[in-house]
Amino acid sequence: MDIQTYLQRIGFQGPAGPDYETLRGIHRSHMLTVPFENLDIIPLHRPVKLDERSLWDKIILRRRGGFCYELNGMFAWLLKQIGFDVTHLDARVFNREGEPGIDFDHLTLLVSTPGSSGRWLADVGFGDSFMEPLNFEDRGDQAQGLRAYKLEPSSGGYVLWQRNYDKSLKREYIFDLQPRSFPSDYEAACLYHQTSPQSHFTRNSMISLAKPDGRVSLEEQEWIVTKNGVKSRHPVVNAQEYNKLLKEHFGVVL
Repeated sequence: MDIQTYLQRIGFQGPAGPDYETLRGIHRSHMLTVPFENLDIIPLHRPVKLDERSLWDKIILRRRGGFCYELNGMFAWLLKQIGFDVTHLDARVFNREGEPGIDFDHLTLLVSTPGSSGRWLADVGFGDSFMEPLNFEDRGDQAQGLRAYKLEPSSGGYVLWQRNYDKSLKREYIFDLQPRSFPSDYEAACLYHQTSPQSHFTRNSMISLAKPDGRVSLEEQEWIVTKNGVKSRHPVVNAQEYNKLLKEHFGVVL
């Protein structure tokens, strides 16, 4: 890996070493520059590949985004090259009925500094979620801007909670601490999310990117802007407007 090329891609400036300040800085920079998107699935109908060469070509050279396996797979590779200890974890995302998804539904990361007792949950591949790593040892609310997050032990591992702008609580996903192998352990679930009608990634195209004061998202027929906790929605009337928004706000040309 060319670490400097990766850091330039995400707009991170300054020294990069295996310490918390670096982890916090590159995590936030990644969220602000690399979109969460499923455009290879819809509308391009291209297979998502998880090998290092394919991820590097797509995210770094072609300046695209991806979903969890791609974004956190690349981010874990960067962290390891810098000198962090990284564990790939199996997370299951809760649906609207409060039921967790399939095994390896989501890839999240446990990160630590060699020789340190501190551990952090890092995740740049869950879309609208925490901007900076969460302290894994902290069981209280961890505020980030107008929202907060909490890690709660449960019978199946640990549950990530998000306190939303309206103060409501939402369970995001549940994960355990058993080390997993990437990409081999995640390939079947990655194929499922590309092909199954039960996966929300096969139902509608989407691309989304964090902003310092919120987030912008583009779906097939809707432009969504969240600013300081207030969300507005605007219809996208035709393909020309869609492509213009895609290029202007995400730097993506299909």
